[in-house]
Amino acid sequence: MTNEAANTAALLTSAREALEKFHDVHVDDDGALTFRHGEVPCAVQAMQLSEGLTVLSLTCVVAWDLPDEPALAASAAERAGQGLFGTLGVVHTDRGMDVMLRYAFPADRLEPEPLSTLLMLVVSTASQLRGELLEEAETR
Repeated sequence: MTNEAANTAALLTSAREALEKFHDVHVDDDGALTFRHGEVPCAVQAMQLSEGLTVLSLTCVVAWDLPDEPALAASAAERAGQGLFGTLGVVHTDRGMDVMLRYAFPADRLEPEPLSTLLMLVVSTASQLRGELLEEAETR
């Protein structure tokens, strides 16, 4: 196993252990972690950007197939500017609008407790955003 593969595998193991305190975590064939926070599906991947810099990348699918209305897209964009933990993105599809939250951070030397706290802050934000966007979509 190369050093890079060992580093990413170790980091994913730490992330899995941190997340398992709160969620059922599945390890995909490629090593990525998947889980659900409430109704929000999430995935965690690890990558080594350079020697000594391995990052975790967390992606949460906040909402999908929302009405593709300019006011709702503007509201999502406004929320994106307010976020501390992650980047909110809107994807327009044939079925409407999908919203995702992405957050990447260096995690090499994070102890289990701070890693768990950081991951839960991000997924909790995703769940809160989902509730707000679905409520707003229903009122339109």
